[in-house]
Amino acid sequence: MNVPETVTGALQIGPINLWAPVVLAPMAGVTDVPFRRLSREAGERGLPEAYSQRLATAQPGIDAPAGLYVCEMITARALIEGNEKTRHMIAPDPLDRVRSVQLYGVDPATMGKATEIIVRENLADHIDLNFGCPVPKVTRKGGGAALPWKLDLFEDIIEAVVEAARRADRDIPVTIKMRVGIDDEHQTYLDAGRIAEDHGVAAVALHGRTQAQYYSGHADWETIAKLKECLDVPVMGNGDIFNAGDARAMMDQTGCDAVVIGRGAQGRPWLFTDLVATLLGDEIAVSEPNLGDVCDVIRTHAELMVANARSEFDGMRNMRKHVGWYLRGFRVGGPLRQQLSKISSMDELNSLLNELDPTEAYPPTAQGKRGRSGGARKPHLPDGWLQSRTLDTQGRLAVAAGESYADGG
Repeated sequence: MNVPETVTGALQIGPINLWAPVVLAPMAGVTDVPFRRLSREAGERGLPEAYSQRLATAQPGIDAPAGLYVCEMITARALIEGNEKTRHMIAPDPLDRVRSVQLYGVDPATMGKATEIIVRENLADHIDLNFGCPVPKVTRKGGGAALPWKLDLFEDIIEAVVEAARRADRDIPVTIKMRVGIDDEHQTYLDAGRIAEDHGVAAVALHGRTQAQYYSGHADWETIAKLKECLDVPVMGNGDIFNAGDARAMMDQTGCDAVVIGRGAQGRPWLFTDLVATLLGDEIAVSEPNLGDVCDVIRTHAELMVANARSEFDGMRNMRKHVGWYLRGFRVGGPLRQQLSKISSMDELNSLLNELDPTEAYPPTAQGKRGRSGGARKPHLPDGWLQSRTLDTQGRLAVAAGESYADGG
C-alpha cells in the first residue's frame, strides 16, 4: 500500500491529521489515561508497514496515526472550580500524540470559561463537546442528548467554545458528539449539525440512537448517511460497531468519514489493531488472543492503572470492572470471578490470574455486542422542555443553576 503524500489517511479535523479514520469515544470511568494508552498503542500496531515507518516523523498535536483517543467527559463547572478529581482526569498523558478532551456543560459562559482554561494551560489539542449523553441525571437538567432541542442554547454554547478556542495561539479544533434526538418525534440531529457547521465546528459525530433508546435496539445508520449528505464538515458514525467488519460496513453504507467506538472496545483494546488494519488495508483483520494473552493485557492495564492512581487500592478498585469485561466468555468459575471483582492489590490480581488456563482460546461468546443495553426508557427532561425549541432567560438561569460538576467529572 502506498502512503498518501500528506499521511492524512482519510480525514483531517482542523489541523489534525487522522491517518486512520478511528476515534475512541469518551466513556465515563473508562477512557482514562491507562485505557487510552493501551487502545492507542494497539491501534498503532495495526498500521500497515508503509504507515508505521512514518511514526518517527509524526508531529505531536498534529498527527494521529491510529486515530483519536478521547478523554472521559470533563464537566466545565468542575474544571472552573478546580475540582481535584476533574483536574486529575483532564491531565494529559505525556505519551498522547494528540490530546483530546470532551467537555460537558449547559451554560455558554461556563463552557467558554472552561475552554479558556484548557487553552491557557495547554491541556488539549482538540476539544469535543458532549451532546449525546442519555443518562437521566444529565438530561433531566437539560444536558447531554436533551440540550440540542433548545436550538438557541445549543448555538450559544457552540459559539462560546469555538470563539474561546480561536483565541489560542494555535488552531484547536472543536467537534461535537450527539444523538439523533430525544425520541422519534423530537429529532434534533439535522438542525444541530447545520448549526454546528455554521459556527465553525470542525467535525460532527452522530450516535444513531435517540435519548429514549438509550443503548437498546439497533443504531439507525441511515441517520448518519442523511447527516453526511447535509454537511460539508466530516461526519463520524457511532453505534453498534463491535468489530472491524462493522466499522467497514458503516463507512460503506453511510459514507461517513470515520467511525467512533465506545462499548465495543470495553475489555478489548486490541480491537483498535483490527480497526486500523482493516480501514487502512484490504482485508478485515480479526484479533483473537488466547486467555494467556488477555491476562498479559490485564496485568499491563492494572500496572498503568496503579501508576495513574493515588494509591494501589484506588487503582485496583477502578480496575475491577475492566477485569470483568476482559474475561467475558472465558471459562472462569463463579467463585474466581467473584474474587476478581474484589481485587485490591497487584499481588492478589496476579495470584488469581495464575489460576486460569493460558492456552484457552478466545471464546465466540466474547465477540459481538457488549456493554450497556437494556430497553428503551422514558426521556427524563426538565419540566416543559418540549414545549418550545428555545429557552427564555428564566429557563436558562434555571438550567445553569441546576448543573453540578458531579454530572460529568
